[in-house]
Amino acid sequence: MPWIQLRISTHSNHADALGDLLMEQGSVSITYEDGKDTPIFEPKLGETPLWQDTIVIALFDAGTDLAPTVSFLETLPYLGKGFTHKIEQIEDKDWVREWMDSFHPIKFGNRLWICPSWRDIPEPDAVNVILDPGLAFGTGTHPTTALCLEWLDSLDLSDKEVIDFGCGSGILAIAALKLGAKTVTGVDIDYQAIDASTANAERNGVADKLALYLPENQPDNLQADILVANILAGPLRELAPLIAEKVKTGGKLALSGLLQEQAEEISQFYSQWFIMDEAAHKEDWSRLTGTRK
Repeated sequence: MPWIQLRISTHSNHADALGDLLMEQGSVSITYEDGKDTPIFEPKLGETPLWQDTIVIALFDAGTDLAPTVSFLETLPYLGKGFTHKIEQIEDKDWVREWMDSFHPIKFGNRLWICPSWRDIPEPDAVNVILDPGLAFGTGTHPTTALCLEWLDSLDLSDKEVIDFGCGSGILAIAALKLGAKTVTGVDIDYQAIDASTANAERNGVADKLALYLPENQPDNLQADILVANILAGPLRELAPLIAEKVKTGGKLALSGLLQEQAEEISQFYSQWFIMDEAAHKEDWSRLTGTRK
């Protein structure tokens, strides 16, 4: 069935309340968009921030008369008479198919592919990780994940023990195992990430080599030959001593989730424990690598 969409420009302070009011007015869904191309790169843990200039988008059944809703909204002090809005007709689509069509197999490095389960595998003889978008971060489409996957592809992981610190969907852990790692330990603060990593490891036939833990449950004195942490600059700095002690002497480290302007500071900080390499960059993001002293 077709739909009708109401787009309203407002301040982030009012976006949540406005969304709730629109649901009360009969909206079947609410979406928030950036009103002025203002990226949010590193929210604090547990926060879901909105942009200062936010567009609230409410979806209604096509037969809905929005005139009473608009009249009601004009009485709100933070909107007022003649507030900025737009009403649009939305054609009906197979939204699941539309979403699925946006994901394609992607190659990283010389031999590693990340493939959605509904797509044909381009190179059956390559190293293929079957991974679908889900609740946890990590499908290979973000530059930080791509940088880590390319790094893993460049290594000889035979008989190596690996830690995926902040494992998310398990994409890096599973890729490491498919590239030859002996075992991988994944750690994440989100139980949904543990569930997602477990499901993805089972789908890829490597669940027996992957151990997954919430931080409070991880083994004491956990160490590995290789550690990859694709999180954010703040946690990477705060957790640096903990991360460093998990890498064996001579072991390899990769850090990502960093903006380019954050890379130099983090690299200097980690040089207390590691011989750091030159940073690698992709778009606005960076990856740092090093060898444990």
